[in-house]
Amino acid sequence: MMLAIDELLRQQPLSSAAIDRFFAEHEFPIVEGRGGKSTVETYDSGPVSVTFVYRGEADGVRLQHFIYGLETSQPFNRAEGGDLWYLVLELPRDSHVQYKLNLQRGEDHRWILDPLNPKRARDPFGANSVVHTDGADRPAWTLPDPEVRPGALQEVSFYSQAFAEERFVRVFLPARARRNRLYPLLVVHDGSDYLRYSSLKTVLDNLIHRLEIAPAIVALTDSGDRLKEYADDPAHARFLAEELVPFFEKEFPVRAEPAARGLMGASFGAVASLSCAWRYPGLFGCLLLQSGSFGFSDIGPHHHGPAYDPVVEFVNGLRAHPGRPSERVFVSCGMYESLIYENRSLLPVLQSTGMDVRYVEARDGHNWANWRDRLRQGLSWLFPGPLWMVYE
Repeated sequence: MMLAIDELLRQQPLSSAAIDRFFAEHEFPIVEGRGGKSTVETYDSGPVSVTFVYRGEADGVRLQHFIYGLETSQPFNRAEGGDLWYLVLELPRDSHVQYKLNLQRGEDHRWILDPLNPKRARDPFGANSVVHTDGADRPAWTLPDPEVRPGALQEVSFYSQAFAEERFVRVFLPARARRNRLYPLLVVHDGSDYLRYSSLKTVLDNLIHRLEIAPAIVALTDSGDRLKEYADDPAHARFLAEELVPFFEKEFPVRAEPAARGLMGASFGAVASLSCAWRYPGLFGCLLLQSGSFGFSDIGPHHHGPAYDPVVEFVNGLRAHPGRPSERVFVSCGMYESLIYENRSLLPVLQSTGMDVRYVEARDGHNWANWRDRLRQGLSWLFPGPLWMVYE
């Protein structure tokens, strides 16, 4: 198959009119070689070609992508006699890649969003351009649906003895919530970021409306010093187990049994979730762990830096004496992130406890879009709604 960029470059001399037609006829980046959709379990499906394009004066253009294991800065080729730059990569199907362009002019280097690609993903550090090799937009269940009756958000606070200060927590209440009905309780680390960058409220509203997850009350927590509090901090575990849970059982209609109580988090938030469940085994019956920063050094030194030292000490202890922190654990991780090794290594440790463990990988990186797109699988398995209880 001849790629679109090859067909253009065969036209010699390459005129501005030909380039204009090329831009008018394509969306960028150009994804070619698509076939039937594959799943992450299908590793023998052929790759697709992705052509990144930039048009403008520059001394050099590079692709800065976030795929661990590939050279992260790759140079574009310049079409002879023009201001057209291009780079062709082969990527597996169903890959979700975030990137920027690095423009060089003299000694100056400037990272920019791809001006030809309107698709963006946002995180606490800004925005990245996005390409998805199967051509699919973000899942429909992550987008606002005018047919869905929304739940409500409110803020509560209480004094924490563990931290010796007032702590504020956002609370999601499902649509049609009633005081005379009891609901599961899900505690979410980095709750504000999940709301802002992973559309968590929209996801909850949609999945509850579709009967895919049970209506639940969700405690959305945040930390001003997450690298300390989330790294197996005993004060943080005490705050969740001995203060937050009793507060919600007193103030909200939540079910008291562990099977209806869950912890959730991504990256260091996943560490905090597992750490708390390990320190208070049996209190939280469900865990949702996304791209956990589960560094360990019992079989060799870790290379994550000093911020990981408390995490490493915790994971080393967990690997030696896992106990039975919970009953059901959903773990997800991206194949394109450096933490894939640690998350894969954690799987047999969790399974050895007798807990019911489900593990999902995606061709994605360490980002909020990846974590958003795995929420349906994780939440519907841990807190199944009537749809799954009938048809699964």
